[in-house]
Amino acid sequence: MEKINAVITGVGGYVPDYILTNDEISKMVDTNDEWIMTRIGVKERHILNEEGLGSSYMARKAAKQLMKKTGANPDDIDLVIVATSTPDYHFPSTASILCDKLGLKNAFAFDLQAACSGFLYLMETGANFIRSGRYKKIIIVGADKMSSMVNYTDRATCPIFGDGAAAFMLEPTTEDYGIMDSILRTDGKGLPFLHMKAGGSVCPPSYFTVDNKMHYLHQEGRTVFKYAVSSMSDVSAAIAEKNGLTKETIDWVVPHQANVRIIEAVAHRMELPMDKVLVNIEHYGNTSAATLPLCIWDYEDKLKKGDNIIFTAFGAGFTWGAVYVKWGYDGKKEQ
Repeated sequence: MEKINAVITGVGGYVPDYILTNDEISKMVDTNDEWIMTRIGVKERHILNEEGLGSSYMARKAAKQLMKKTGANPDDIDLVIVATSTPDYHFPSTASILCDKLGLKNAFAFDLQAACSGFLYLMETGANFIRSGRYKKIIIVGADKMSSMVNYTDRATCPIFGDGAAAFMLEPTTEDYGIMDSILRTDGKGLPFLHMKAGGSVCPPSYFTVDNKMHYLHQEGRTVFKYAVSSMSDVSAAIAEKNGLTKETIDWVVPHQANVRIIEAVAHRMELPMDKVLVNIEHYGNTSAATLPLCIWDYEDKLKKGDNIIFTAFGAGFTWGAVYVKWGYDGKKEQ
């Protein structure tokens, strides 16, 4: 029997219209464009500021574009998985809202939470549903409204994050393309360094938690930076070695867009020139689970069938990993 693998057959993306610039941020906190660009590498970030809209709205926009580009029939979608740390609600899942909004009648759906590594975990999870032979069309979406948990009086974190969503279609193939391999890790050591203190079952919302600003993202930047550089570098080098890839045969690296210095350090460690590294942090900031697919959405027209691509990310938990993809089609903006 021929071996089934999961191949990416299309990509869709969405970022909100409103752009928050460094000049605007410098009016909120004591910072400036030069400081932000030097230390983080973000020039602007898109913010979903319309009342009553959450991550599912951006996910819907990205998934609709994806379905249009791939010519997918809503009745043929078997499964929808959304990676998000900023779901519309604790429950129901953001993926279930998406099924309703997209008019999907035959799909089941669930959310996956692995912070900024969410889309890596999604690719492996979705691929395994395809490999089982029971599912033919799966939509995976990374969507995060990071502005909903950023404290815009905290100069250490507020310049970093933005909002956005992007989606991949996964389908079966017997050709030598698709999601080829992954190395995924979680160690649980990251809780003190990157978390939201309140709002969960350990510390439910109260007047005290709101008054004490406990519903915002808390990050100890230096520690997270150090772990991110070593973890993403090590795992990217490991997956390349495991699959016999060299700096000559790797076509692209798609790193999580959290900090331009982390991205540069990973490229340096892999001895890769920066022109093989896909970077769009300058225009979007860190959109958490959306960064990896948004990067592909941005650079889709550069991709060729058979390109060797390594995706890598690092997130709260700590969670990290790398996924090796052999790209399945010649990219062009409108398929």
